Amino acid sequence: MMGSTVSAGEITIYRSAGRSRQSGLTLVELMVALVISMLISLAAVSALVVSRQGFNTLDVTSQLRDNGRFVSDLVQRLGVQTGYKDVFYATREASPTEVAANIASNIFGFNNAKPSASDPLNTAPARSASEVGYGSDVLILRYQSPETFPGSGVADGSMIDCMGRSITAIPTSRDDRMASIFHVAVGTDGEPSLMCTRQTGTGFDTQPLVQGVEDFQVLYGTDNVVANTAPSGTTDSVPDNYLRADQMTVAGDSVATNNNWRRVRSIRVGMILRVAPGAQQQPNTTTDRLYPFGAGKSSSTGTVGSALSSTADIGTIFTPPIDGRLRQVVSFTVHLRNDQGL
Repeated sequence: MMGSTVSAGEITIYRSAGRSRQSGLTLVELMVALVISMLISLAAVSALVVSRQGFNTLDVTSQLRDNGRFVSDLVQRLGVQTGYKDVFYATREASPTEVAANIASNIFGFNNAKPSASDPLNTAPARSASEVGYGSDVLILRYQSPETFPGSGVADGSMIDCMGRSITAIPTSRDDRMASIFHVAVGTDGEPSLMCTRQTGTGFDTQPLVQGVEDFQVLYGTDNVVANTAPSGTTDSVPDNYLRADQMTVAGDSVATNNNWRRVRSIRVGMILRVAPGAQQQPNTTTDRLYPFGAGKSSSTGTVGSALSSTADIGTIFTPPIDGRLRQVVSFTVHLRNDQGL
């Protein structure tokens, strides 16, 4: 061994030029290292899970916004079409026979109902409390498709149905109109969806529009209409009150009922959309409430809920189940552009 020596009396001390080497780890050191490694791994996995959950929440939130935007754009597009007539018929006054026929109004609806398969324009049974979409309404919009020019026999393609398809059929009489119907039903995947029932040459065709719509509410902005009362007085084309579909009915008087509907100047739509379970980071509780027409607070009573939310209108105050689903409220107003006939 190479080294240096130091003499101290008779004692000779050798200083080694080499260094001692560690030959292994003790059991305690190994356990400590293992615990530290596990803690680091758990922290990394937890961060990954939180990040992934946040990404999923952001993704479904974007999906909810896109679905809500799609529905509002489509309903507004069809809303401004409502009551439109081809110029050939719009310039003609209704004949006494046509007036006596009491033609159905261009805008119509049912409260807390689902359209019948055989006659969805006129018949809609009430929804039961056990059905998905309980409280949801039915909205019916009617309009004509104009010709490219009078007598051409070809539609100009400017009008669409609730599926977004251009209407090719042209009217054959003053009150020959197409109809688009919005309502809630369960799709083939078991999820509640906003459905489109469109009128065809041979009947009606129903297709889902947006998945996850579990509440669809409609109120009608009326011009000088009192609930369940025949209309009287003058109108100024400005909505002054919002009523439910069942409040437009005058018992035993179909003429007065249709005249009430002809005084609708706008519609207010409120919806609740949901996504698949597990997207909500903080689970909801039984005290949660959702208001399709917005939530406010009365200064006198302290009652939460807007003036348009009422226990008399099932669905305007919605209590979601505890299912881990993320939900979004969408509401908007459509002002009707065309004369509804009164």
